[in-house]
Order: sequence, then structure tokens, then C-alpha cells
Amino acid sequence: MSHASSLRCGLLGAALLLALGAAAQPAAPSPPLPPLSLERAQALALAHSPMLRAAQHGVAASEGGLLQSRARPNPELSYTQEDTRGSSRTSTLQWSQPIEIGGKREARMRVAEHGRDLARAELAAARAVLQAEVRSAFFGLLAAQQRVALSRQTLDIAASARAAAASRVAAGKSAPLEETKASVAESGARLELSQAQSGLRVARQQLQALWGGGAEPIAGFGAAEGAIDELPPVPEAAVLQQRLELAPAVLRARQLLEQSRAAAELERARRLPDPTLSLGVKRAREAQESGRNQLVFGISVPLPLFDDNQGNQLQALRRADQAEDELLAVHAQLQAQLQEAREQWQTSREQAEQLARQVLPAAQSAYEAAARGFTLGKFGYLDVLDAQRTWSEARSQYLNQLLATHRAAASVDRLLGSGQPPLSPAP
Repeated sequence: MSHASSLRCGLLGAALLLALGAAAQPAAPSPPLPPLSLERAQALALAHSPMLRAAQHGVAASEGGLLQSRARPNPELSYTQEDTRGSSRTSTLQWSQPIEIGGKREARMRVAEHGRDLARAELAAARAVLQAEVRSAFFGLLAAQQRVALSRQTLDIAASARAAAASRVAAGKSAPLEETKASVAESGARLELSQAQSGLRVARQQLQALWGGGAEPIAGFGAAEGAIDELPPVPEAAVLQQRLELAPAVLRARQLLEQSRAAAELERARRLPDPTLSLGVKRAREAQESGRNQLVFGISVPLPLFDDNQGNQLQALRRADQAEDELLAVHAQLQAQLQEAREQWQTSREQAEQLARQVLPAAQSAYEAAARGFTLGKFGYLDVLDAQRTWSEARSQYLNQLLATHRAAASVDRLLGSGQPPLSPAP
């Protein structure tokens, strides 16, 4: 073997030993992900939501429209030459300036100002919708975490019951059928745990989708931190009615009405034609003279014989009527939705409190008594299984009512806007 071949074999062997040594070393544990709070979730959504960025671009575009509405008509510079012979040529240099009359510029600026206010109202509505969706998804994630914890607890209980049933069967105190039933119940608990874990993954994806789509990837997050059993108080109906006039949807419809009325005023002002003033210098050459300059002044006014802007005026007036009716419709629809959300808020809160005070303690006591009686041989396994199922259903129902309460509160925030003053609870 040549010296070069021996060198290559040695290098390959050294590389292989290094690779095996690196593979044998345990990988460094990844640092734990930071927990997620409701405030951090909303901050991430406000900073990275594509929907909110689109509304912000709309506000920036309206600022450009307002800037353009302040511009005046551009002047016109014209040059005219009559005849091409040097001895009789006439040249005219003229400056023409259109003059807006009838308040067209002021009306155009009002339309642009209301357009900017409309864009701002749409931005406020988008922010309210986004914050409500984040709140609903966050508490959905909390509920999913609680379901996983409850499913694990149910599985532990089912496993303990199966072990107790197996001990009783081995001791000859129970029939083998009870152990079979306990094994079936344990398998069902494992299936419920798998479903709860799948629901948890879906809830995390739904929450993260609210701030996805940014240019830079957003770091992951750990478990959601929050007290889902701390229910918000139900506000008074009178307080909600007062805040209804400041709801984002109502403000948007009102700004749309004001913009439509301003557009109607603009079309009414455009029925008057704008004159054009002209000022120039005319230089004429004659055969016996070297040339002389003459001042040229003129004014031109379009004659509205065929187009008096009646169609645009009628269209703008009908659009204003349409916007007024839409404001009334939005107000009525929002009031109905607000009443429905408040009713759901109050009902789910009352049911959650009733479950926490009466149903859950009773179901837990019944299960514990059945489990002790089964261990002592006083009850059969069917009694234990029925008590366990009742307790599990009561906890699941309690969790559903907690989530329904938080989602109803989020619906109220979506309708009224979360940037308003805090709601006062009902007495």
C-alpha cells in the first residue's frame, strides 16, 4: 500500500472515530419555552397580525388621499405660432390657470377627511375583533389544557380501579367480569386522553395562527398561564347600551354616512363649471417692423348644456340615503347581538357557579364513597363506574361553562371594542 493510501485511510478512521464519539455524547437539553399569558398573546397578535397590518395600511392610504385633496389644479403653459415665414410670423406664449369655484376644494377635503376617519374606524374595529379572537382562543387553550389534565386524572382513577378489581378477582371476592369491565373503562380513558391531547394541539395552532404570517418567524411558547375559573362579572344592560354608540361597527357606519353626505355636497358643487384665466404675450412680426409684443388676456367658461352633473348628484344622494339606512341596520343588529352575548354570559356564569357549589362536590363525594365501598366489598364495580362517569361528566360540563362564559365576554368586547372604559359589574 502506498504512503498516500495509508494517509487517506488514517484520516477516514480518525473522522469515523470523531463521528462515533460525537454521536455517543448526549445532546444538550433544549431550554424550556416561556409560558404564555393573555397579555403576551394579545401583544404578539397586535404586533404581527396580517389583518391589523392591512387596516393600518388603509389608514396610511387615507392620509395620502387627504394630502391629494388639498392640491389645487395645475396651470397650463402653451405656445402658439401662426405662419412659418419670418417676415409675418406671430408667436404667443400663454399661461392658463383653472379656478375652482363653488367650494369644490373644501368639499373634496371634507370627503377625504371623512375617508381618513372611516379608515381609522375600520382599524379600531379590526383591533377589537383581533383582541376578542385572541381572548377566545387563549381561554380555549386553557380549557384544552384542563381537559388533558382531567383526562389524565380519569385515566389514573381507571387504572387504580382496574388494579383493585384485579386484586379482588385474584382473592376470589369478585367475578373475572369485573376486571374485564375495568380494563374496558381504562381503555376508554386512554382514548379520551388521546383525544384531549389532539384538541390541545389544535388549540395551540389556532391561537398561533392569529399572529402568524409575519416576515420573521415567531418563537414558540410553553403552557398557557391563566385562571380559567376566574369569571368576569356580567355588566349591566344600561352600561352596555351606553357603550353601544361608541362601538366600532357603529362608528364605522356613522363615518361612512358622513363621507357619503360630503360626497353629495361635492357633486352638488361640481354642477358649477370652473372658469380658466389666461395671461400671455403675443409677438407679431411685420414686413417693415422688427416686431412688437402684445399682452394677451382671456377667460373661458365651460357651458353646461349637455352635462350638468345631475346623474352624479342623484347617485351621491342615494348613496347617502343607503348609508343612513345601513347605520340604522347596524345599530339594530348590534343591539340584538349584544343582548344575546350578555344573556349567554350571564347564563353560563350562573351554571358554572351552580356546578362548582353543588354538582361537583356531590359527584366527587359519591365517587369517593363508591370507591371505598367497592374496596370493602359493599358495592359492585358498576356502581363505581357509574359514579366515576358522573363525576367526569360534571367536571367536563363545568369546564364547558367556564369556556362559554369567557367566550361570551370576548364577544361583548368584539362588539363594543376592548379599548373602551372598563365595564362595571351588575349589582
